[in-house]
Amino acid sequence: SKTREINEHIRHIKQMHSINHEMKWVKVSSSKEKAYLELVKYFFDCPDLHFRVLIVDNKDALNHESHNQTHDEWYYKMYFRMLKTILDPADIYNIYIDVKDTKSKTKIVKLKEVLANSHYDFSNRMIKNMQVIRSDEVEIMQIVDVLIGAMAYYSRDLSKVTAKNNIIEYIKERSGYTLKKNTLYRESKFNIFHLQLSED
Repeated sequence: SKTREINEHIRHIKQMHSINHEMKWVKVSSSKEKAYLELVKYFFDCPDLHFRVLIVDNKDALNHESHNQTHDEWYYKMYFRMLKTILDPADIYNIYIDVKDTKSKTKIVKLKEVLANSHYDFSNRMIKNMQVIRSDEVEIMQIVDVLIGAMAYYSRDLSKVTAKNNIIEYIKERSGYTLKKNTLYRESKFNIFHLQLSED
């Protein structure tokens, strides 16, 4: 019910800073630092927005062959691990996933089924809708891109772009977390889950 209001606020931030394209982490620069900081500030100030991220700390340990899976299948398994924790069978959800490739629509049908079954929702009441969308068409997804981009950048120990470093420091300050460790399981505003793959 708050989506329209949130999208309008993000459009307002873009207009104020003369940004007429999608806000993405890869586009963060010194000239647009204030705009991106304002976007992140809006996320932390808005009580209706929450963020959860799953970070695989040792992706080099991935062995798809031993688990009889493709990288694409593994990718959706990670979606499942990230989402299953925050779903409550008493609530109803609309889940929107940034389009990954041409197979995304087919993959989310299975993801929706597995998520519902894991919560014993065999009547499919809990997840009302699950669909892929393009982040350039939906402002709220641009916040997701920026926050995920910041977490990936920091997790990979990158630090070449001063504006990006400043945004990460602001996220640390506002979240109260180092970003390098798991947050509390039930942290609702800025939830971080670091996953260590087994070395088999």
